[in-house]
Amino acid sequence: MRSALPEATESVTSPDSGARPGPRTARFWYFPAGVAAVSTVVFALAKPHLIDDTYITLSYAKNLALHGHWGLIADGVANTATSPANVLCLAALTVVLRDAVFAAAVLFVLAQVLLALGLRRLGERIGLPAWFAPLAVALTTINPLLISSIGLEIALGAAGVVWALVFATERRPVALGLVVGALALVRFDLLVMALVIFVARRSFWTGIWRTFFAALAVAGPWFTISWVGLGSAVPDTVIIKTLQRSWGEWSFTNGPLLYLRDYPAQTVLSFLPVVLAGLLCLLWLALLARGSETARRIQPFGVLAMAGFAHYLAYSWLNVPPYHWYYGPSIAATTVFLAAAVASVDGVAFRQRVLAGAGLAGTAVVAAVAVAVYLAPGLPRQYAPLTSNHAASEQYLAIGEQLAQVAQGRKVHSAGEIGALAYACDCPIVDLFSDRGAVAPAIAESESRASALGKALIDLNFRFFDHSIAPADTDLVLEVTHEAPPPTALASWTISSPWSGTQQLYLVTADNARPTGQPW
Repeated sequence: MRSALPEATESVTSPDSGARPGPRTARFWYFPAGVAAVSTVVFALAKPHLIDDTYITLSYAKNLALHGHWGLIADGVANTATSPANVLCLAALTVVLRDAVFAAAVLFVLAQVLLALGLRRLGERIGLPAWFAPLAVALTTINPLLISSIGLEIALGAAGVVWALVFATERRPVALGLVVGALALVRFDLLVMALVIFVARRSFWTGIWRTFFAALAVAGPWFTISWVGLGSAVPDTVIIKTLQRSWGEWSFTNGPLLYLRDYPAQTVLSFLPVVLAGLLCLLWLALLARGSETARRIQPFGVLAMAGFAHYLAYSWLNVPPYHWYYGPSIAATTVFLAAAVASVDGVAFRQRVLAGAGLAGTAVVAAVAVAVYLAPGLPRQYAPLTSNHAASEQYLAIGEQLAQVAQGRKVHSAGEIGALAYACDCPIVDLFSDRGAVAPAIAESESRASALGKALIDLNFRFFDHSIAPADTDLVLEVTHEAPPPTALASWTISSPWSGTQQLYLVTADNARPTGQPW
């Protein structure tokens, strides 16, 4: 196997120059315009079922845009936004649009268009047919898990990884570094995929310092600000999520089996690309070792698949809970590889045409089934195709508006899910994600579990953290029960989801709260 990305020798097809756009220029815009239109419809369908963690991001963006404040709630600074880049982009759009959800729609469409342009550019350079990029974008767009992650940074990260692959293939070290720096801000763990792409280049050390310093120029300022000003270089969720470890017997490694139990059709459709890509990667490696021209041609996409598998292994090693969007980067990468593999056998030989036709027919069937499964509950959907939330976000948004009236400025401790409630309530609702004082005990616990090296890294990351901040004192507490709320409840609401069934969410004073802690 050649362990490096091949150098691109063909030039990108560019629009005609001149005062008047010609037919070729118009054709250049057909594809991105179509992707933008379809993505707009997809977001409109997904808007009612944006998950609770999406609203955590939207709350950060709204607070930053409208109040100049970095935090989930307006009453305190926090650093639990996993994707600083996503928050910053959403906040910039919110300043203009005055609506964070609308901003999320615009950013999703832009990310989809960037993904489409990157795939087309790379496909053209290595000689794949014109239908490759539309196929890849379509398959990622209809994936149930990726639909369930809309509003988070998954689409933005997928676009960034593809453009990193473009610039690595084109041997443009500075451009690659700029994208890698942006990826570090989109999700810090995407550096795993960027590293695989970087190392896979032929003579990867060529331009290594230009790539490094370009990446540092993009990511360095934010991480410095976050480290000194917010108290930690990387988001506090790194500590919070790793401390959670697993949901009982279910961790990231075997998490797909958990989702298979509760969402069988959606899970099969979501993870089918990963399974098929794993099998095809073995075939691709064997053909590459034998000198196959077809295998060599799609080598950049083979590297992309390997980067996706590396990301999966990294998360398995971290042993974090199986939040469904954690699988997004691996699924997006392997889906693109599958599309490239199908497109690569589209040649003049009869056997190749048969293989390409069979691959397209198979993907068409999968796409039709995915659309049917999505539409089965009717429109608008109340819940995302895959969700581990305990209520629909629309339920939480309605409750949040009522909670603001009941709480009347008093601090409320969440029952475990805070995003949509905080977004709608605009009141001091606190937990580990919004209360910086509650992070200090989590840091101490994480250090007690860590190795000597891990402890040193934690100490370095939290070098400027203010450990004197005490956890917030709350006046009211939200709790849940499958039974009737207690008579001391100040208010109660019925919530439900496919994940946890029907429950009662209720509000009590801190004196009447259960001593057992959060139930979720």
